[in-house]
Amino acid sequence: MSRLVTGDAVVLGLQVARLPSRAMALAIDLVVIVGVYLLVSVVLLSSVLPLGPAAAQAVGVALLILVLVGGPVAVETLSRGRSLGKLAFGLRVVRNDGGPVRFRHALVRGAIGFVEIIFTAGSVAAIASLVSAEGRRLGDVFAGTMVVRERVPGSRALPVAPPPPAVAGQLAELDLSRVPDSLWLAVRQYLSRIRQLDQGVAWSMAVRLADDMVARVGTPAPPGLHPAAYLSAVAGERQRREAERTFGAPAAAPVAPAAPPPPLPEPQPRPRESYRPEAPPPERRTGFTPPG
Repeated sequence: MSRLVTGDAVVLGLQVARLPSRAMALAIDLVVIVGVYLLVSVVLLSSVLPLGPAAAQAVGVALLILVLVGGPVAVETLSRGRSLGKLAFGLRVVRNDGGPVRFRHALVRGAIGFVEIIFTAGSVAAIASLVSAEGRRLGDVFAGTMVVRERVPGSRALPVAPPPPAVAGQLAELDLSRVPDSLWLAVRQYLSRIRQLDQGVAWSMAVRLADDMVARVGTPAPPGLHPAAYLSAVAGERQRREAERTFGAPAAAPVAPAAPPPPLPEPQPRPRESYRPEAPPPERRTGFTPPG
């Protein structure tokens, strides 16, 4: 996974395409390019052959450069970095900051690729890709680009139980004023990518973020609540409060009086309470057993 930082200081997690997938995509592109070159050369050379061998050689050289260099450059520019082979294997050429490539990037890649792929039979490009930590060949280094995977296989989602209805009343009493924006941003990014994370990574991140959230609000988490469900419930409570401040509290429908619910046990706040929805055994800090 490559950690790219955009101009807006946003960290992008992109999976870099490695040599095997890039080689197979290049093989498809070369088959298409060679086929187009042979077809066009037969048509043009048969037309200019009566003009003499010198004219035929000039047309052949111009056609070779036009198809082998101009063709890939035009395709990558118009498709924003996706040739036919890259489309088949779910790859794309992007800039070092994660943005789409432009004509100058495609031109540099195509010109240098004509030398390192065609003239050297791909040996220079293969060596450069193996040496580079991000799998970049010389054309990518000089153009400031890289090839990434667009279709990343997703891991099995971590099962998260919904919060019980009684939790809503406890969350409404939380003091969220001491939670910094950086923690809210981390929670929002985690919840949006939880289905793309490995189970162990998702569990450890949920426990760490829940610990930080509990320490900020100063109130222990409800017993028996999953840490990811706790984060989702707290984030939803913050959005509900912001919506009320912006649009006003919604009018409640008249309901028949009901018996008051039994009182909940009063939580005992501690300044740096770890996220403990259940009584933990002595050898574990949080008391959770990682799934699977």
